[in-house]
Amino acid sequence: MSVDRLFRREELALDPVDLARLLLGAVLEADTPDGLVGVRLVEVEAYRGLDDPASHCYRGKTPRNAVMWGPAGHLYVYFVYGMHFCANVVGTEDGQPGAVLLRAGEVVEGADIVRKRRPNARGNGELAKGPAILTSVLGLAREQNGADLTDPESPVRLLVGERVPADNVRSGPRVGVAMAMDTPWRFWIDGSPAVSTYRRGGKRRQVRPAG
Repeated sequence: MSVDRLFRREELALDPVDLARLLLGAVLEADTPDGLVGVRLVEVEAYRGLDDPASHCYRGKTPRNAVMWGPAGHLYVYFVYGMHFCANVVGTEDGQPGAVLLRAGEVVEGADIVRKRRPNARGNGELAKGPAILTSVLGLAREQNGADLTDPESPVRLLVGERVPADNVRSGPRVGVAMAMDTPWRFWIDGSPAVSTYRRGGKRRQVRPAG
């Protein structure tokens, strides 16, 4: 997939809700031991800081969440459930916490590499479907926490992709949070096969356009 350039740091210094919309269609690429892998982001979730009960920063700054406090344009990677890593793009101004969780993507570079890592995936739409799977196919782990996504020499980089029309973007509640469960800060590209299906209480939630 052809993209023009890396994001600049100042472009990413946004409120996480605005950053989440911006990231849809962007391409996250990583240098892995097997070669270059690139994923077009199709599903993300915004998390603010001290005013967001679902955020890792809600109770203040800690060694674990320090990257989330900025500056913008860095990768925040954390370990969850004792088995998975999840990756976020840090936004907002330096010192103001906020980030966007990367939930799903479409593989646009290194598909052969990813298929070897995901031999049981049923079609291309499942190659990077889900936050833990996305990080695993990109080879992201604790070592990449704090990586500068705006640096061309970084092993993980964020590139501007084709802009997604506003009427193709949907929003709904975030997934798997114990607080602020109904806050509609999950955003996705309508029609992408890589987007997960949201369910609560066995019933599918009604969603609305993000505009």
